[in-house]
Amino acid sequence: MEVMLAQPRGFCAGVDRAIEIVERALQLRGAPIYVRHEIVHNTHVVADLRAKGAVFVETLDEVPAGGTVIFSAHGVSRAVKRDAEARGLQVFDATCPLVTKVHIEVAKLRAAGHEIVMIGHAGHPEVEGTMGQSEQGMYLVETAADVERLTPTQPDRLAYVTQTTLSVDDAAEVVAALKRRFPAIVEPKKADICYATQNRQDAVKFMAPRVDVVVVIGSQASSNSNRLREVAERFGVPAYLVDSAADLDPAWLQGKARVGVTAGASAPEVLVRQLVERLQALGAGSVRALDGVLEEVVFPLPKGLSRAAA
Repeated sequence: MEVMLAQPRGFCAGVDRAIEIVERALQLRGAPIYVRHEIVHNTHVVADLRAKGAVFVETLDEVPAGGTVIFSAHGVSRAVKRDAEARGLQVFDATCPLVTKVHIEVAKLRAAGHEIVMIGHAGHPEVEGTMGQSEQGMYLVETAADVERLTPTQPDRLAYVTQTTLSVDDAAEVVAALKRRFPAIVEPKKADICYATQNRQDAVKFMAPRVDVVVVIGSQASSNSNRLREVAERFGVPAYLVDSAADLDPAWLQGKARVGVTAGASAPEVLVRQLVERLQALGAGSVRALDGVLEEVVFPLPKGLSRAAA
């Protein structure tokens, strides 16, 4: 049995930055540091930071007055920011800069008088944060069928944005439906789906035809990890999402000569190494990294948490 590793896989620049923000805040301020929502959607990362003194909360009511709170990589609504300011909290914003880009787009489009359609998954924290950039004039759609049911008050003044971690192919279908129904709809100057999501999905598209089964390292709550599993399945390849090597079912490998492995953008490489070791224990011989894009993106830290300050 051969193991093939997708390239790129695992941490993206936004996740690297978010985790470093929590770790540096702990170094500089000491525990506890409060984090609103999971900093990134990975149970291993969250457990590691919790052990270092991070306290994860869902509402700001759980943060004591004057405490330090970090907003997760998914971003927050304007109302949450106002609440943090009113409560006198010290805030470090770990929102991924590519999510912030979408927030800025929303503000500019609303200021120009456009209503906005957001393509995304209801209930996802990134979607809630982006929808919360405007108190009105926002519509959420998830599928092309949702587009057909859409009833904007200004159909001739529409624009759209997307969640950054969507399936590229699924988003394209929804965009096509929007353009059919609303030919004048304004699109982003640059695609909202982030480079890391695009690259990881492309890597799975390259890998899937070459393997008999795909294993994706990532947590169930991770949107981009779920999309990687779906991309592999579209090639007719069985694909499974696992939190760690312990979740691997040996039955999945029965009769399989080549196993493809990738990891979502919030999954650390140590989990990939552990999965490969488990596959080797189950009989895998060679392990080969496939060709792919080399990512060199780095995002700066917020003021007060610079590498020099720490």
